[in-house]
Formats: sequence, C-alpha cells, structure tokens
Amino acid sequence: MAPELRDILFLDIETVACTDNFNSLTDRLRVQWGRKASFFKQRQEGQTDEDMFQDRAGIYAEFGKIIVIGVGKYTENEKGELGLKTRSLYSHDEKKLLTEFKALIEKMDVGTKFCAHNGKEFDFPYLSRRMLVNGLALPSALNLAGKKSWEVPHLDTMEMWKFGDYKHYTSLDLLATLFDIPTSKGVMDGSMVNNVYYKEKDLQKIAAYCTNDVVAVAQLYLKMKGLAIIPEEGIQFA
Repeated sequence: MAPELRDILFLDIETVACTDNFNSLTDRLRVQWGRKASFFKQRQEGQTDEDMFQDRAGIYAEFGKIIVIGVGKYTENEKGELGLKTRSLYSHDEKKLLTEFKALIEKMDVGTKFCAHNGKEFDFPYLSRRMLVNGLALPSALNLAGKKSWEVPHLDTMEMWKFGDYKHYTSLDLLATLFDIPTSKGVMDGSMVNNVYYKEKDLQKIAAYCTNDVVAVAQLYLKMKGLAIIPEEGIQFA
C-alpha cells in the first residue's frame, strides 16, 4: 500500500436536534436558541424559533447531538489490491456512542490521521464539543490544544479541493458527481436526517447513509491523489 494511504481513518457523522420537542429544552437553552435563530439570514417570514430549531439545530453542537459515526480504512489483499473496510457506530444514547468511538480510536496507531469532507469545519470540532458536553476527556487525536498546524493529524478532502481558496465551498455530492463516484445521495440527504430520525424512527437507514458517505470520502481521496477508485467488490461493510 502506498505510504500516503496508510493510517488514515475516514469518517463521517450524522447529527440531529438534541430533542424533537422544542419545549422540552430548559428555559435558558430556549433563550439561547432564540438569540442564535435571530441571526439566521435564511429565516422565512412567519417562522418561529421552534420551526427553526427543527430545521437547523442539528448543525450546531450546542443544540444538537450525534447519532451515527461512520468510519473506514483502506485494506490490501494478498494480491496487493486496494480495498476499503467500513463500519458504522450508532446509538440513541450519545454518550454511549461517543465512548465507543473514543475506545475505537484509542486502540489505533499513534500516527493515524482522520479524514472527512469539511471535517475541519464540522465533523472534528462537533465530535470534540459533544465529547466535552458528555463529560468525556478528549482523545489525543482530537485534543488540539497547543499543537502547531502541521502537528494536527486531520485531513479534509474539501480543503484539499480548495487549493488555498478559502472562500470556495464544494459539497461532497458535487465532487462525487464530478469524479463519477457512486454516493448514497439518491436515498436521502443531510436535510432529511432529522426527519428520518424523529418521524420515521429509522436509525439504521441513517447509519447506512452515513457509511456510504464514508466510502465516497475515501474514494474522493484516491481521486485527489490521482489514483483509481476501489471497485464495489473491494468494499466491506461491517
């Protein structure tokens, strides 16, 4: 396996509002959400704080929670062919989920790097914030205090695609389309996760969607390195 493909943990998280009932929030948290919602430029006329909570709360670690963490690592078979092994961790109990994820990454080699699409802006800080909210000490891979930028073991396929253009946002779905990488976007998209979780109560559907996004990130990383993507038969779903 090429050196640049070793010791990378691809990941993706799925998040929802911390509750399906806005009124179940504490008085203090409702006030704080009202302040947050007042700054939303996309707010439509007549939308209440409660409406905005259901639509937007899952994006923010202060008002959301993590329900699924998908992970994946490259593998190599006896013929030297590259593969990908994936796994999804999911639970209604966020603390249990994060504890399981923390145990998993603490077993990995010290040099393991995380890679996600827009991970530096979303996945990595969200994971860190929710661990602290749940009273969990940060594992070294997420504890960035005092580290220089070159010491941070995080990769981001969106940052790789920016090529230094800090204003340029490009979705995983667009890049997957551009590079002809199969994705799960036809099944659902991120805007549907809150509804699928609270209305359809289908956590496994969200977990499958999340894992497919992990595959898309791993395939995109290969394309960013000028390599061929892994064929479907080379991908394992645990």
